[in-house]
Amino acid sequence: MKIKTEYIKLSQFLKLAGFCDTGGQVKIFLEDHEVYVNGVKENRKGKKLVPGDEVVVEGKKFVIG
Repeated sequence: MKIKTEYIKLSQFLKLAGFCDTGGQVKIFLEDHEVYVNGVKENRKGKKLVPGDEVVVEGKKFVIG
């Protein structure tokens, strides 16, 4: 996924990728699903993702570009 800024928050990524529609849904999604950032399980919706980071959600791999 290509971004135009220095970073994107995990909550914004999950909304852009179509996993969630709102910030409230992101919180629940992170409680109920395993999300990995660079191989580490992540549950902070404010986690900053930068170009080169690898995100795995529901078995789908995304690379921030």
